[in-house]
Amino acid sequence: MNRRPIVLASASPRRRELMNMLAFSSFTVCPAAGPEKMPEHASPEGAVKALASQKAEEVASRCDPDALIIAADTVVVCDGRILGKPRDEEDAFRMLRLLSGRTHEVYTGLCLKDKDSCVTEAERTAVRFRTLSDGEIRRYIETGEPMDKAGAYGIQGKAALFVEAIEGDYYNVVGLPLCRLGRMLAGKGVPVL
Repeated sequence: MNRRPIVLASASPRRRELMNMLAFSSFTVCPAAGPEKMPEHASPEGAVKALASQKAEEVASRCDPDALIIAADTVVVCDGRILGKPRDEEDAFRMLRLLSGRTHEVYTGLCLKDKDSCVTEAERTAVRFRTLSDGEIRRYIETGEPMDKAGAYGIQGKAALFVEAIEGDYYNVVGLPLCRLGRMLAGKGVPVL
């Protein structure tokens, strides 16, 4: 079993919970501190891969050189528009109104970086929301749940009530596609089972 240090380059409590689900005996959380620079004219897949790579590079510069860095970035895409985290409640309302009654896509970029290599991949999941009333959207925003999440919702929370269908990896929508991560870790010599 590989014993090198593992570092999760994320402040997300959801990603931390999912890493714990994988039953790693220990990993360190070291969030990226620098500003995210969304690449201009990038596809959603290209954008999340670039952002995950930025995070991994920045965190690697502050960590044990033998560490394996795991970084991720998630966006929601509807009508070709990339939706990150809402700036404020009105921005959250605008995003949720856009997603209401429609299918959108969730992309997560994953980057695994160590001193020898840097591997970056992306996962895509389609999510269909039922039609939401303005009142439902406002009440959901009042919970505070959407404010730190891409697309202004958390599928693992109260927004589960909005989801009619999902095609793809559920954990990708939460923010860490576990099946892909497991394959990538195995490729780096880190078995999770």
